[in-house]
Amino acid sequence: MHDDHDQNDDHGHHPNHDHDNHYSDMQARVKALETLLTEKGLIDPAAIDAIVETYETKVGPRNGAHVVAKAWSDADFADWLKRDATAAIASLGYTGRQGEHMRAVFNTAETHNLVVCTLCSCYPWSVLGLPPVWYKAPAYRSRAVIDPRGVLAEFGLTLPEEKKIRVWDSTAELRYLVIPERPEGTDGMDEAALAGLVSRDAMIGTAIAGSWKVSAAGSSKISAAGSPEALP
Repeated sequence: MHDDHDQNDDHGHHPNHDHDNHYSDMQARVKALETLLTEKGLIDPAAIDAIVETYETKVGPRNGAHVVAKAWSDADFADWLKRDATAAIASLGYTGRQGEHMRAVFNTAETHNLVVCTLCSCYPWSVLGLPPVWYKAPAYRSRAVIDPRGVLAEFGLTLPEEKKIRVWDSTAELRYLVIPERPEGTDGMDEAALAGLVSRDAMIGTAIAGSWKVSAAGSSKISAAGSPEALP
């Protein structure tokens, strides 16, 4: 331990010198690159900070959760969402990049919806933020189409055999938002509380609302967050 070292060691180093750099290797590389680009006048740190702030506090799954909660609690809004998702979502202030054209697909007792982009990684940034790594992975993009039930099982979601799974392929022209089924026993909850039951994965279709547990059977392939660590 450092406390056992003589402060006047042969190298003249402070015993805690090795801990001065609090950056991880990746953080240090990013910081070095940012510094270099700033010195060359290629980026503005203030602009980068503004973008990060936007995606951390204004853009992300909380927006989509608000849309879902309002659809659960307001029948008129749910109907509008079915007819014109782009306009309905925009009425809540969520529009813009990667979310200009939206369609909401509603889970029911008979049908479960799953969203994928088989071509690249088209994703509704304005309501879900940036796409998770697994959404962009070739394994998910291919297997979600040919074996959606198997893929869902790897997320810890096992659906009844009689429930139909419908897969929607996002494109540059149209992106999808899954409206999960409202959990039972939530009749007395307000919109804010309901939004807290909606995860990002539920709005992609790889989970159900109010479900945050990972099945033991899928523990070897599912991360603690409920997303596949590696789809074979």
